[in-house]
Amino acid sequence: LWVTLSLAWSAAVALAAEEPAEPCGADGWAQDAVPPGAAFVAAASYRGPGNNDTRSNKALPILLWWSGSLFPHFPGDTERIDCPRGSCLVTRSRRVARHRRTKALIFYGTDFRAYEAPLPRLPHQTWALFHEESPMNNYVLSHSPGIRLFNYTATFRRESDYPLTLQWLPGTAYLRAPAVPLAEKDAWRRKGYGPVLYMQSHCDVPSDRDRYVRELMKYIQVDSYGKCLHNRELPSERLRDTSTATTEDSEFMTFIARYKFHLALENAICDDYMTEKLWRPMHLGAVPVYRGSPAVRDWMPNNLSIILIDDFDSPQELAKYLDFLDKNGEEYLKYLEYKNAGGIKNHFLLESLEKREWGVNDMTLPNYLNGFECFICDKENTRVKEEQEHKKSHGKIPAPRPHIAQFKHMGCPMPTPGFGSVEDLSGGDSWKEMWLQDYWQSLDQGEALTAMIHRNESHQGRFWDYMHEIFMKRTRQH
Repeated sequence: LWVTLSLAWSAAVALAAEEPAEPCGADGWAQDAVPPGAAFVAAASYRGPGNNDTRSNKALPILLWWSGSLFPHFPGDTERIDCPRGSCLVTRSRRVARHRRTKALIFYGTDFRAYEAPLPRLPHQTWALFHEESPMNNYVLSHSPGIRLFNYTATFRRESDYPLTLQWLPGTAYLRAPAVPLAEKDAWRRKGYGPVLYMQSHCDVPSDRDRYVRELMKYIQVDSYGKCLHNRELPSERLRDTSTATTEDSEFMTFIARYKFHLALENAICDDYMTEKLWRPMHLGAVPVYRGSPAVRDWMPNNLSIILIDDFDSPQELAKYLDFLDKNGEEYLKYLEYKNAGGIKNHFLLESLEKREWGVNDMTLPNYLNGFECFICDKENTRVKEEQEHKKSHGKIPAPRPHIAQFKHMGCPMPTPGFGSVEDLSGGDSWKEMWLQDYWQSLDQGEALTAMIHRNESHQGRFWDYMHEIFMKRTRQH
């Protein structure tokens, strides 16, 4: 794929050198790109601080949000954005999909479907991926053929081009919020509440967390309030409302903060995929009992902040340790020392929060969506400039080479059972039938779309023919 895109990119540079400028309407769109009868969409022109790009709208690169669900986040369907290295037009109007100035298509990972990808893939356009959500939402992106369809990425992985790793962590002040005093937590225990909280209503997920928690419940009291493994009722109808439980509602937070331990199990396993399931308990001062990112320790405020499930040989061994901490307050409080002055000792975490260009609930900084748009805009303006320099030098200056996303930009592993091994599961196990099949079918889908791009296919309907071809080839090999 890299070779194909590299050759196609070079061809596009040569084509751009020969292609005359197209007539434009008052709004900056090319007249020949507008279907008969289509209404023009005016792009308001505004300047950002520090931007000195004086080009008119009709001279700017166009970025097309192919996934319209995240757009518009401006007042209109089309907007000019002013970024550090230059300006661009951003739109969700697919009528410009084949426009010569449309330099990048931006896809939201959850919405991306290989069988709906725009074909043929145009050689002068980059594909950009924005995917901050769970790998379970689209396992196509966890395989090399899927992720390498894209040139630039913004994912939860630190290795991506525009990392979104700490998207759920507003800052160090969030971690330093005071915990409920231990005496109050012990009083809560004496009222009959368990030491461990489980709050999940999304069941049967790739991480198979319910299977583990079900086993853990045999050895320690776990109060489960969600739909998954439900064994206890929240004290009021308001708290039982899903919209309350999914926000940081003060009454809800006060209730769950009394628990000593929160089972914090992500819905899928992948390096750097860490959500509010981890950061919220730390904010509240309830020790997370965590399974999720294998690299989670890299981001913790100190060496004793969370309890990792995978450090224990069995749920029974974990239960013994939780019981020990429940009965030994001095040992338990060591897990909350990061809340004290100077308690956040992880320089990597501090530096990462300091250096990130976007903010969480911070109006003084751009959000990561707008930040990624500017990242792509700057990349495309740089590429346009390099193509112009290549043209002027008559080939003495090489054409820009395409940047291709790598496996490590997403690269999530095959789902495994939450407890036990795949061999232990029955043939009709619903988790096994659902998620293992989804994971491996996603590989086939990535390979099918890659093959279609290689062969310059233009008809999306042929996708399933390619899937069948891959399936038959794999069947013959086995």
